Amino acid sequence: MIYTVTLNPALDKTVTVPGFAVDEVNRVSDLREDPGGKGINVSKVIAKLGGGSRALALLGGTTGAKIEALLGEEGIDVWRFEADGETRTNLKVVDPVLGTNTDINEPGPQASSERLDRALDELVGTLAKGDLVVLSGSLPAGAPVSTYERWAGACAKAGARVFLDADGDPLTHGLRSLPYLAKPNDAELSRLCGRSLEDVGSVAQEARKLVEGGIGMVVVSMGGAGAVIATPERTIRARSPKVRVGSTVGAGDSVVAAFAYACEQGLSLDEAARLAMATGAANVMQSGTQAAERSQVDALLDRVELQDL
Repeated sequence: MIYTVTLNPALDKTVTVPGFAVDEVNRVSDLREDPGGKGINVSKVIAKLGGGSRALALLGGTTGAKIEALLGEEGIDVWRFEADGETRTNLKVVDPVLGTNTDINEPGPQASSERLDRALDELVGTLAKGDLVVLSGSLPAGAPVSTYERWAGACAKAGARVFLDADGDPLTHGLRSLPYLAKPNDAELSRLCGRSLEDVGSVAQEARKLVEGGIGMVVVSMGGAGAVIATPERTIRARSPKVRVGSTVGAGDSVVAAFAYACEQGLSLDEAARLAMATGAANVMQSGTQAAERSQVDALLDRVELQDL
């Protein structure tokens, strides 16, 4: 069973504004709303790939209720824990004229230690050996930076394989629990190691260091340049197919979702890498954080290039 954890979810409102300009009146030509937050995005993509997951999320107020309803319409099993306040709304501004994507994200409500502890205890009590837990996204206000370290350690102790996708201090602390898979992007990995990673070789070098430190697999997404994937046995450069860009929001979540699905299905490393790159590219073609259909992913599989480093 795959569980995704979203401690700071959001309602993603994506607006299209041709010729978006600062300090000017801007007019919206198109608008869509999607349930969001990195873990929720992972669950949406897993569903489109043909898999299933249970989406644990802290949800509050009318916005939280709307997110739960929208996910239910998509057939996603929502495990709701009540948040201390109204779930945030994030605004994504897409400008097709300038080719830009601008995110304006609200901070979200605070989360008490009691609520976080209760959610973790219930999750751990449900886990079975071999389950997979995806911990991803920002932490809610009030949550300790060590939250992912604690959650990852507890889930691993219960026999689950933990995927971690975070940034900054939550990532640094979370890595101390040696997750089964870590997925920083190249900018996040640069901040983690404290130096600029200007080429694939330097990215691969830092990814290998993390694996040598005890992490099972490190997947470093690099936007349109693809990804570097490091395991104890191999390091791979995976190149994404070039596609028309609709929205880059959630592209990294799509990669995590594909690896989680591939892991549960027992796919090989090469099969997982191809699926992840094709899934990421297919989802970039969508608007907002809408997940691509499996047929769109399959159409891109043969265009993914893999190279051992």
